[in-house]
Amino acid sequence: MNRVKEKVAVVTGASLGIGRQSAIRLAEEGARVAITDVLDAQGTELAYEIKSRGADAQFWHLDVSKESEVKRVMSEIGAKWGKIDVLVNNAGISGPNKPTDELTEQEWDALFAVNVKGVFFCTKHAIPWLRKAGAGSIINLSSIYGIIGAGDVPPYHASKGAVAEMSRNDAILYAKEKIRVNSVHPGFIWTPMVENFAKSTGAEAATRDALAALHPLGHIGEADDIAWGIVYLASEESKFVTGSELVIDGGYTAR
Repeated sequence: MNRVKEKVAVVTGASLGIGRQSAIRLAEEGARVAITDVLDAQGTELAYEIKSRGADAQFWHLDVSKESEVKRVMSEIGAKWGKIDVLVNNAGISGPNKPTDELTEQEWDALFAVNVKGVFFCTKHAIPWLRKAGAGSIINLSSIYGIIGAGDVPPYHASKGAVAEMSRNDAILYAKEKIRVNSVHPGFIWTPMVENFAKSTGAEAATRDALAALHPLGHIGEADDIAWGIVYLASEESKFVTGSELVIDGGYTAR
């Protein structure tokens, strides 16, 4: 119950899916959790739910693609609790599933604004608070598609590859300041993003079965599978882990 006791953790894209479950688990393990998202109703409800369980949480509206907003929110979080110990860069979008030669510049830029610039902005403006804390952990959500290709969603693949390399490089840059940076690479997790994709095919059950079959363990993951990995990287249990890729994919990339 105390794996991240008294740490201040910021989770982006925390209203739904992996972000939501990560916020819940971090709070259960003793962290004060800043829930940030553009989905205000769901984020506010989550903060209330966490507080009703006796933990400490607050919601901030945050569009990670806007640097001025990121700077303000990080400052407000740091001022509220006096520090930031953990940053979970989870906010992300999937983007259009088109071949590279059919994509527009606007479609490419819109995805990179969230998936890549969002990680950059949040890291940039969290670092001063991590320094103030004397150490910290930055956890960037990449994907199995930051490691391998699948012949679809080109901008998503490119963005998640960028996040993985940003994580490795920042791990080296900030190691002397005891700020660790790692990336997490989920396989298919049954989140609203994946569920909406399955529904869009017109054959949700068949699509879910097909996705499950891609994983040697034979099923799609749950948000909790990733949340516990994030708790590990946020905690002192991983104090010697930086620049690493935590792959949680049911064996997908081992094939």
